[in-house]
Amino acid sequence: MMTVQYRLGIGKKDEVVEGPDDADVVVTVPLTAVTDGGFDPTVAYMQGVLKATGSTGALLQLLASGEAGDALSRLASPV
Repeated sequence: MMTVQYRLGIGKKDEVVEGPDDADVVVTVPLTAVTDGGFDPTVAYMQGVLKATGSTGALLQLLASGEAGDALSRLASPV
């Protein structure tokens, strides 16, 4: 089973993290990209705003299923 870690960057050295440290895919995006409204993780990835390490195929599955957008929106909501 694939594991994912989501990282939401708040400042230079501050971030909200969800998921295991040894995840297969690590997705990182700045908070401002998620909270500015109309956040689309696929577009953010293509524009280089959303960064990822690990399997590109697994990342594309996360983007297509909407799981990445849901997780990042959930992380941004308490901030």
